[in-house]
Amino acid sequence: MEDREIVDLYWARNEQAIEETDHKYGRQCHSIARNILGNDHDAEECVSDTWLSAWNAMPDQRPNRLFAFLAKIVRNLALDRWDYLHAQKRNTDVTTLLSELEDCVSNRESTEQHAEDHAVAAMINSFLLTLDPDSRNIFLRRYWYADSISEIAARFSTNESRVKSCLFRTRKKLRAALEKEGIAL
Repeated sequence: MEDREIVDLYWARNEQAIEETDHKYGRQCHSIARNILGNDHDAEECVSDTWLSAWNAMPDQRPNRLFAFLAKIVRNLALDRWDYLHAQKRNTDVTTLLSELEDCVSNRESTEQHAEDHAVAAMINSFLLTLDPDSRNIFLRRYWYADSISEIAARFSTNESRVKSCLFRTRKKLRAALEKEGIAL
């Protein structure tokens, strides 16, 4: 079923929308949640919560790209769940993932920082468009989908060293691009 038809089902409040969404995007959404949480059971709960969130959001929104809409929801739910489950202990995979990016984007909490978030998001989107497709996809697989270095290497039929080098160079370019635009780090 096409995305437009699935969204139409949501808008018609037809429960088949959830079944069709799960059929088409369940595996990808589960993978995103599992990569963040490291646990199939918690990932499945996040995916179920994603369908509920999509159900509740659809009358107000009509997403142009259904998978991007769902991926954002599942990713945010998984990160929230991870925070909850690891409030007093650290998951080294996610901590490593976030620490890799901390040199590019600061972690300050302030009103100024929140106002800057939209500018940073727009800048990162523009920056990603300047990258060659392999570098962009490797960066997104790591920092959006939370894939491990070994998973990315296997996906792109390359070695882990090349993936690490690509990510290092891309983070360095991102930092330079953000500094050039005057975005405080």
